[in-house]
Amino acid sequence: MHTERSVRRAVRQNALGLFFGGVFLAALVGQSFAGWAVFDDTQAAQGLDPIGWVEYVTSSSFAADVAENWQSEYLQFLLYIWATVWFVQRGSPESKEQDQTGLESDEDQEVGTHAGPRSPRWAAVGGVRQVVFSHSLLLVMGGVFLASWAAQSAAGVVSYDEQQLLDLEAPVTWAQYVGSADFWNRTLQNWQSEFLAVGSMAVLSVFLRERGSPESKPVGAPHDDTGAEG
Repeated sequence: MHTERSVRRAVRQNALGLFFGGVFLAALVGQSFAGWAVFDDTQAAQGLDPIGWVEYVTSSSFAADVAENWQSEYLQFLLYIWATVWFVQRGSPESKEQDQTGLESDEDQEVGTHAGPRSPRWAAVGGVRQVVFSHSLLLVMGGVFLASWAAQSAAGVVSYDEQQLLDLEAPVTWAQYVGSADFWNRTLQNWQSEFLAVGSMAVLSVFLRERGSPESKPVGAPHDDTGAEG
């Protein structure tokens, strides 16, 4: 009984992460089956044999499609995290107050001598560890973006060269592919949609509400109330 209560409490306390983890896996599996069907249709149109699902999900084509979306998502959050340090949007709950732009004081950030008894250990120490921890979210987001971008380009050139050979054309190098219109067309169509979405969120939340959401201001908050959460 105690174990059951502990499990329920753990699920309740981590429900947001579990929810998005679940829908992520569901969408990824759905993408794999839909992509497999499209891939086999293309194979059939070209007079080639279809492949199995396992072969498809381990292919460069699937890897390139997945990594392409991941890198654009992490770039979105990388830029958003950095931009909200220095820029404000009057009336948005996604923004700090205008007089709080920048890295803020040690007192505001509860670091060094201002750290509390429950503060993370690296927040209380000085030197490199505090600097790294102070920017750890940006560093991890940037690292995942670069890794997924590298994976996209590596898998993408393999997939691209496979198609080149089928079309009886010469394959290209990684550098040629990264500089190609095909690569940047696939990349920029994802970037522009991510930038539009996050920019819209920052601006629309000035005037619109979602009751009970921390991404929204309280329903009755004035439109020009900046940084308030519902």
